[in-house]
Amino acid sequence: MAGALLGVHAGDALGATVEFSPWSAIRASYPDGPREIVGGGAFGWPPGHATDDTDLTRAVLLAYLESGDEDVVRSSARHMLDWLEGRWPGRAQGSNPRDVGRATLTGLRRFAASGDPYTSGCGQGQAGNGSLMRCIPTALAVPDRERRISESMQISGITHSDTRCTVACAAYNEMAAALLEGQPPAEAVAIGQTTAQELGSKPVADAIGYGSQLKPAMLVLTGQTFLEDDAAGYVLDSLSLAVAAVLDERPFPDVVVDIVRLGNDADTNGAIAGGLLGARDGAAAIPPRWVSLLQFEEEFHAAATVLAVRRSAA
Repeated sequence: MAGALLGVHAGDALGATVEFSPWSAIRASYPDGPREIVGGGAFGWPPGHATDDTDLTRAVLLAYLESGDEDVVRSSARHMLDWLEGRWPGRAQGSNPRDVGRATLTGLRRFAASGDPYTSGCGQGQAGNGSLMRCIPTALAVPDRERRISESMQISGITHSDTRCTVACAAYNEMAAALLEGQPPAEAVAIGQTTAQELGSKPVADAIGYGSQLKPAMLVLTGQTFLEDDAAGYVLDSLSLAVAAVLDERPFPDVVVDIVRLGNDADTNGAIAGGLLGARDGAAAIPPRWVSLLQFEEEFHAAATVLAVRRSAA
């Protein structure tokens, strides 16, 4: 379980350096891809510091760690709002996040006004990857498939209620859960695609199918992915790249580096792919020199232990 959380964190931190950069610029600066966590980037991140991807993953994780709170959706929304309003580690009290996506900002402002996380989402037409990047704690915390799918979709819907987003989160978490249970990657991907089909989303099922045909090591040769939004923030592009990553048999760092070096929304694509790769390979597969820099490394290890104990007792 720690591998999944740290995989998100590591992919995020690695990609933060080149976020918004095109493939060509990354290739010029990093001929072999960015292979170290050095921070910087558009927002001047300290090395290993969480961006919104990891921070909001932590918000959902905190909701699952709390005991006695039966409404994990509402709890997730409250923690996300804490992040937005500056009640968060590593930031001055009341300070704004360095980066926040448009749909995330809109959804959290609506939640702050209404107190209802079930109606705060932006609705159809806003299909960014801002809920997919934070969804993996549900796969770790919930052993029951029906509940896992429901909560994946509801937590997405706090900000991203377009069905492409909600179903993408459900399918992704079914893949992650299958990997955690020891299923091989191809079987996990098939489970994710079946989930999308069961939920009636052909676009999500097709995105998983397309990702199954992509080879990250080939994509980085030209930078041409033929993805709809060129991996610049569209939820189905990020989902396709994550599928391609988890089916790639190479070690964790080689695959994550290739996902990141494609550019554009590099940190989020790295985080989403890193979560599945971490679920596949475990925490030991992530380079220790990367892990040692991660802002929430100790907290995520401790959280994974708690969730694993709970799961074994369920």
